[in-house]
Amino acid sequence: MSEPINVLLIGAGEINFGSVEGPWNHTLRLERILGARLRVVALIDVDGARAKAAIDEKLASPVASAYADCKVYPTAMEAARSLLPDVPHLAIVGAPPFARGTDIPGRDLELQLVKAFPRCALFVEKPVSSGPEDACWRVAKMLAKNGSIVGVGYMLRYLKAVQTIKRIIADEGLVVMGTNARYVMAYEWARKLAWWDKTRSGGPIVEQATHFCDLSRYFGGDVQLGSVVAHNVQHYEAPGQLSAKRFDEEVIPPENRLPRLTSATWKYKDGAVGSLTHVIALHGNTYDTEFEVYADGYKFKLVDPYSTPKLYIRRPGREQEEVHTFVDDDPFYTELATFVNVIEGNNPHDRILSSYEDAIKTYELTWAIRRASETAAKTYV
Repeated sequence: MSEPINVLLIGAGEINFGSVEGPWNHTLRLERILGARLRVVALIDVDGARAKAAIDEKLASPVASAYADCKVYPTAMEAARSLLPDVPHLAIVGAPPFARGTDIPGRDLELQLVKAFPRCALFVEKPVSSGPEDACWRVAKMLAKNGSIVGVGYMLRYLKAVQTIKRIIADEGLVVMGTNARYVMAYEWARKLAWWDKTRSGGPIVEQATHFCDLSRYFGGDVQLGSVVAHNVQHYEAPGQLSAKRFDEEVIPPENRLPRLTSATWKYKDGAVGSLTHVIALHGNTYDTEFEVYADGYKFKLVDPYSTPKLYIRRPGREQEEVHTFVDDDPFYTELATFVNVIEGNNPHDRILSSYEDAIKTYELTWAIRRASETAAKTYV
């Protein structure tokens, strides 16, 4: 298929248009993947001024032709009334999680898109929602009934290092014994008040550590949610005082402020054990992230998956670890390129490594961790 690909962008924020805080930038990847075939037909955002500014910047760049016909709309239904016959083939759903993942009016973006553009494939950002888990399952059922092609942005599954671990486990017939995830955030430049308010963002586990919860499930399998045990350090406790905040946290109600550290363990249904530690502690803008997988005779340690991933492997009979460095491995590019190939019929659907249904299971785990930590915190007040 060499025809243009009509793309609908939802959200004029950082996930679609980039940020100094991280590597996310879906439009940049689409420009590289599709080249002259990219045709952005619309951008949906309730903030019209921000949306116009995002498009104006693209129109002043070398990729201006891809955005020449782009219109800005506040809602999916208004876009639907105006876009015919320019029906989108692909929608990049980068709106905040509170706007999607449910069947609650006003928070039902996927269902609005299915109604407006029933044949449009949906690439949905993580987490799938910030609403009730049971509502997410109802959305999944409606998407399946419509026959929608849907993928969710858990890009770490697409890393070459992650796939190397998967391949060795399969080739050697290994059974995963446990997973251990550690995510230490550099918070100094995280200044968006919405992120620091857990009623808006979902909190650090639901919104941020969700990537490592998802990697944990990718290797450990489904989780016995009732087994989750968690504790946290609250903002009002002595260890939770942060000295490098560049915003006024006092405007956020105390009960809505983020925990500074969350530690959790759980049991997988297949018998393995998982653990996660998420910390808001570092200054500057460089995070510290590691993820480990254990099996008989093996330890896999993935370091710095968001930048230049390194994979350390200890094998049976060798005490010296192998070190594999993966330079220029862009999982954002790989996941979107894979998704485009699926909607064009060049790849089977199972090449999409994170389905909507599977992403809900990760969402359920993150909420189980958050609830367990908050329950424990009340015990020690």
